[in-house]
Amino acid sequence: MNNVHFVASWSGGKDSALAYYRALQLGMVPKKILTMFEDNKEISKSHAIPLDVVQAQVDRLGVSLLTKSASWSSYEGQFIAAMDTCRAEGITHGVFGDIDLEDHLEWVQTTCAKSDIIAVHPLWNMARRTVVEELLETGFEAWIIVVNTKMMPASYVGKRLTKELMEELEAAGIDACGENGEFHTIVVDGPIFSERVPISIAAPVERDHYIFSPVSLEVK
Repeated sequence: MNNVHFVASWSGGKDSALAYYRALQLGMVPKKILTMFEDNKEISKSHAIPLDVVQAQVDRLGVSLLTKSASWSSYEGQFIAAMDTCRAEGITHGVFGDIDLEDHLEWVQTTCAKSDIIAVHPLWNMARRTVVEELLETGFEAWIIVVNTKMMPASYVGKRLTKELMEELEAAGIDACGENGEFHTIVVDGPIFSERVPISIAAPVERDHYIFSPVSLEVK
């Protein structure tokens, strides 16, 4: 993997950040960050992070950002268009934060192949708890910003991900990695960033069976 050029799939959360970190450890060279946004272009899909916050994260990675806006029905087409752009620029690999969901792994690999991009999954088959432990031990700072209230209590939204919180979640029978969609995070600091991303986390907002803590860039 040494010196291969990659585009990183970037949700702004913990799994994409740790996958990016592990890709660097393998000697891979980051050339582009891809973030998929809702079709209103205002917030990222699933994690609901505004563009200026994603841009602030990516600025601290020192790589250029590529965004695509899509509904779930147009997602695949937009994703392939993004991968085509990367391939045209000489990027050969894509880095993804999948851990153990086979269906998603297969979708990523098949879809990347349409653009002649090789999908790499640095976290694949890690124990879910180990993902969180490595993230914290490596020095990342992550906050829970979306909670699926059908799967866990709303009270966890807006909390910082810590070893104590991980143990509390597991004791309550909740996957500490949120891999089944229980929650989503934002990463604001860690070894991949040149400096911390200054954010404010607002009071929670409810939408369907999800509760969000909207994030914004802190005004200095």
